[in-house]
Amino acid sequence: MFRTALRNVLAHKARLLMTVLAVTLGVAFVSGTLVFTDTLGKSLSGQSAKSYDGVAVSVTSYGTSRDEDGRKEGEPGISQQTLDKVKALGGVASVSGRVSGFAGVGDEDGKLIGSGWANKGGNYAPVVDGKDPRYTFTDGTGPTADGQIALDRSTAATGRYRVGDTVRVATNGPVKEYTLTGVFTTEDGAVNAGGSLVLFDNAVAQRLYLQPGYYQELSIGARAGTTADRLLADVKPLLDAEHTRAQTGAALAAEQASDIKKQLGGMNQMLLGFAGIALFVGIFLIYNTFTMLVTQRTKELALLRAVGANRGQVIRSVLAEALLVGVLSSVIGLVTGIGLAVGMRSVMNAFDAKIPAGDLVVSPGTIGWALAIGVLVTTLAALLPAWRTGRIAPVAAMGSAHLPATAKSLVVRNVLGSVIGAAGVGGVLLGVSAGGDEGRMILAAGAFFMLIGMIVLLPLLSRPVIAAIRPVLQKLFGVPGKLAAQNAVRNPRRTAVTAASLAIGLTLVTALSVIGITMGQAVDRMSTDKLKADYRVSMAGGVGALDTSVAETLAGAPGIKAVSPQAIGYVTVGEDIRSVSGVTPQTIGQLLNIEVIGGSLDSLAKGEIAVAQKTAEKQKLTTGSTLQVRYDDGRQASLTVGAVYKDLEGLLSPYVMDNKILAAHSEEQYINEVYVNATGGESKAAQQAVVDALGKNPAMTVATRQDMRNEMGGLVNTALNIMYGLLGMALIISVLGVVNTLAMSVFERTQEIGMLRAIGLDRGRVKNMIRLEAVVISLFGAVLGVAIGVFLAWALGTTFASSVPDYALVLPFGRLGLFLLLAAVVGVLAAMWPARSAARLNMLTAIKTE
Repeated sequence: MFRTALRNVLAHKARLLMTVLAVTLGVAFVSGTLVFTDTLGKSLSGQSAKSYDGVAVSVTSYGTSRDEDGRKEGEPGISQQTLDKVKALGGVASVSGRVSGFAGVGDEDGKLIGSGWANKGGNYAPVVDGKDPRYTFTDGTGPTADGQIALDRSTAATGRYRVGDTVRVATNGPVKEYTLTGVFTTEDGAVNAGGSLVLFDNAVAQRLYLQPGYYQELSIGARAGTTADRLLADVKPLLDAEHTRAQTGAALAAEQASDIKKQLGGMNQMLLGFAGIALFVGIFLIYNTFTMLVTQRTKELALLRAVGANRGQVIRSVLAEALLVGVLSSVIGLVTGIGLAVGMRSVMNAFDAKIPAGDLVVSPGTIGWALAIGVLVTTLAALLPAWRTGRIAPVAAMGSAHLPATAKSLVVRNVLGSVIGAAGVGGVLLGVSAGGDEGRMILAAGAFFMLIGMIVLLPLLSRPVIAAIRPVLQKLFGVPGKLAAQNAVRNPRRTAVTAASLAIGLTLVTALSVIGITMGQAVDRMSTDKLKADYRVSMAGGVGALDTSVAETLAGAPGIKAVSPQAIGYVTVGEDIRSVSGVTPQTIGQLLNIEVIGGSLDSLAKGEIAVAQKTAEKQKLTTGSTLQVRYDDGRQASLTVGAVYKDLEGLLSPYVMDNKILAAHSEEQYINEVYVNATGGESKAAQQAVVDALGKNPAMTVATRQDMRNEMGGLVNTALNIMYGLLGMALIISVLGVVNTLAMSVFERTQEIGMLRAIGLDRGRVKNMIRLEAVVISLFGAVLGVAIGVFLAWALGTTFASSVPDYALVLPFGRLGLFLLLAAVVGVLAAMWPARSAARLNMLTAIKTE
């Protein structure tokens, strides 16, 4: 029986190739994801470990904190005195203090070099022989004075800077010019992530990023014969245990490796989720393939029974075929997945992601998962067709080779599908009523059962739906149209399985499209309806805070009409810490469209506070109410509510006050952005005036309202395109399923097609009949997928509509119509081979076929 199974596998190469391809795609996605994330994790961990080479003990400062009365506790960092005490320990060979923060370097055109979020500045701190062991200089030396810097080799090459050149560098304040004294290489993660690293003289870096005489970290090297654990025990008594953390370099490297693994876990799970969708869709294709193969061999299997094979042997022979196909597919998928991982790495490097160098990691676990998934999916999908083969009686050898399922046999299926589908719809509606994160979890479970119910019910749905369009097909295409509609429902189970794979893919694509476009338009409305400012000034890449001097500089610049910082602070209200927006009272109304429900924004200039509507209702506050707050410095105040405004989530905090008052109680302000209005309105000249007023600072961006719309719309479109790409694999497998179904349909109707040819149906109309059948099946699945996708998008959107300003469901009819059109095109393309095969059938040979 095993030899028979092997022979059958080899005898149906073309049909089994589609099954192999379906499983291969899914397994490749899984193995490629695992190989890529394992490789990336090992590379990043190795890079992290390299950065701690020679570091026996690392000390990190948490900085100062405040007690309940607002008094400062602890020091801003690790003092020079503490460093000297550590250095004096007998087991210490060297001590290096570190400070770091944001620093942006401009190229010759004034544009920022690097990724924004990965642009760093740090201190050059010579330890041994006047050198800092963290950096290897390829040209020049490290900075030793106020006006000097050193650059990493990649940044220097990009900016075409050489030792002795003047370089424009900005932190979060005005841009300054420095003399380049050296170019170095480093294992710093920021540089390897596509950013830049600027080294300042030690005193300059301390002044920029912390406080003179203090460090954020200490890296301690051990003398020969002194263990890291012993040195750690000696260092700890010299530290402020409450405000610092000391650990061995090895422990810190291991901790960072663990953090890297967790960070990659989210990406890993997302990619594996899409791989799972592809494999789930592949199950339908595999099921159809083995159903087709079993149907084609009905006589052969019945004859095997007649000559002595029992049911178990026949079932095992079919499962053995599935096992062979699964093993072959898994091996090919694993190899393809490794290639995919290499490709992903190359693509990321091409986009300047600069993944650290390292060997490709193909773990035994990855190999095991690839083989197990491929074999398991194939075997499970073939289980039902194999079971059906055992029910073939020997007498069937003299009967019809392929009998369609009767309507009666679908009764149990329809009842079961109705129950599961109803439970799924109920779960979705329950999730909508619950709302929030809990509601979304319930909704996800309901959506799963709803899809399962749809899959089970598809045979029942196919008959009335396709029957409804039969008159249209007949009127438009004549006899081929009528026959195509009849053929599409001849075997409702097979039609349902084929349509299900398309329906699942388009359900997900449609839901993502509707949600993505709805969110994009909500953000667009926020930027156009709520934002009146001509420009928004922020740090490049959206990382870091602007210096307080930015708003002051712009307020005094010519051609500027109104300026207001968007400072973020915190106050304690009752037992809760609440965020506060610090603004300029005289101008904020000109820059944001704030709908005041009660009171006036002019009250902000009097030291009063404005409260968002939802917060006011929750805390039962009205205009004139008194609000007790405690500032960050511990001081308490009674503030009068001078205005209640409609929530502007994403633009304003629930509380708004004069920034001068907020700044007086904050040691350091976090200014996320500054809004600006030009005297003559928005124009290129006005935008350039803002850029010039900031000293053509490469670390800052001046965005127009259109830029802000494009920025948010770009994020949504990028996310959608990624999702489309990931779901594309499932849709490819769906296309293969349509091809399989049509091929099986042509085989079953060989004699019928011969008779049709004999009574006058020419080859062209035979092809049209097969093509139309494919289009009908494809559109049936597509319409169901689009309808369910819209429903799920509505349900999901309802759960977070309250947290998105002016949320309103948007149905992108153009895109939905495009999905249906593409489904029809898919049907036509999928029918090319089966239609050609049907048209080339020899008329007399086909009539004689049993």
